[in-house]
Amino acid sequence: AKTVWLYRDQLAEVGVIETLFADFDDYLKNHGYLAMGGQIIDASIVSVPTQHNSRDENTTIKAGEIPEDWASKPAKRCQKDVEARWTKKHGKSHYGYKNHINVDRRYKLVRRYHVTDASVHDSQVVEVILDANNTASDVWADSAYRSAKIEDMLAGKGLTSRIHRKGRRNKPLTKREEQGNNTRSKVRVRVEHIFGAQSNDMGGTLVRSIGLVRAKARIGLKNLSYNMRRLVQLERLATASP
Repeated sequence: AKTVWLYRDQLAEVGVIETLFADFDDYLKNHGYLAMGGQIIDASIVSVPTQHNSRDENTTIKAGEIPEDWASKPAKRCQKDVEARWTKKHGKSHYGYKNHINVDRRYKLVRRYHVTDASVHDSQVVEVILDANNTASDVWADSAYRSAKIEDMLAGKGLTSRIHRKGRRNKPLTKREEQGNNTRSKVRVRVEHIFGAQSNDMGGTLVRSIGLVRAKARIGLKNLSYNMRRLVQLERLATASP
C-alpha cells in the first residue's frame, strides 16, 4: 500500500496525471469511441478529513496566508490542508474539493475534467471543461449552470443549451418548462451514474491526502480508472451484440 501511495505522489509531483488522461482519451478515439451525442456537465464534491483549526486560523487560511505560529511547528503544518474549502449542498456543509466533469452522451465516458476547491461554484468551470471535439452541439447540465452569461457563451460557440430551467421568486416554472426539465433529466442522469460508480464501486470519494496537487492527482486517477472500467464494459457489450 505504501508503494502505491509513493508512486501516486510521484505522479502528482511531476504533474503527469492530466497527460495520462488525455493519452487514454486519444486511445479511446483511435479505437472508435469518439465523443458523440452531445456533452453532459456536472460536478461532485470530494470530501477530505475535516481540519480542526481555530476561527483566527481559518480566517488567515481563507485570505490565502499561513498562520504565523505554524512556521515554528513543521509537523503541524504538514498535516494541515490549507487549500481545501467549505461549501454547502442541500443545507449540509462539506469540506474538500470538487470534481467537475464532462461526459459524452453516447458512450458515457469522461472526456474532460477539472479539479477545484469545494467553494468554487459549478458554473465557473463550464468553459474550462467544454469539449470542442464532441460530434453534437447539445450541452446538458442542471439548473445551477443556468445564467444569461453561460447561455450567451454557449450560443457564441455554436452549442445548443439543454440546461435545466429554474424558477424564480413569484415566477415558477410553467408546465411546459417542467416537462422540458423532465426530458433533460433522462439524459443528464448518465453523469450521475458515473459519480455513483466512483462512490459505490471504486472506493468512495473521500480523499485522504493534503493539498490541491495531491487531490488533483487522486481525482484525476479515479476519472481515468473509471474510463478504463467503462471501456471494458463497452467492449463486453460490443462482443455480446449479434
